[in-house]
Amino acid sequence: MSPPPKKVYSPPDRPQPPAIRPRCLRTTRRPAALRGYVAESTASGEHEELVTAWLWSDAQGVLSHQTALSLHGLSDVLPAQIHLTLPLSWRRRRFRVPRGFVLHHADVPRGERTWVGAVPVTSVRRTLNDCAIVGLSPDLLRQGAKQALARGLVTKAEMGAVQKALKAFGGLRG
Repeated sequence: MSPPPKKVYSPPDRPQPPAIRPRCLRTTRRPAALRGYVAESTASGEHEELVTAWLWSDAQGVLSHQTALSLHGLSDVLPAQIHLTLPLSWRRRRFRVPRGFVLHHADVPRGERTWVGAVPVTSVRRTLNDCAIVGLSPDLLRQGAKQALARGLVTKAEMGAVQKALKAFGGLRG
């Protein structure tokens, strides 16, 4: 017997990302951050809180930094907050940021995005370089970089910011 489908949320008037397929629409109580969204039943409901975060950004943001590092399965990082990168045009907007979110602002091109389940995530290269720029712990950064290199997800040449950040700590070999 298969497990029951999990709930994910999507805006009622937006096309669905690849992993979210409309099934039976239903009314349900939703957190305040999701007002105006329709709950859907779907088999691919992993990381529901991350889907909620992405939809809070009106599907404009992309999960990044430590959150993306964790989703890519790189290093032992356990983010306590959800890191979300919003377009630069959102920098001037005034809005209330939900508790547990860390916002970054940058325009992330399509080539630097990928999907993990039902959520967009920065690419491995972009994730590692972003983590290096914001000063992630050298041990976690080194561990993530080594794992990405071992899996063939990036090359050393693609990790300029990582190498620069780790230089004072013995580099990638440390």
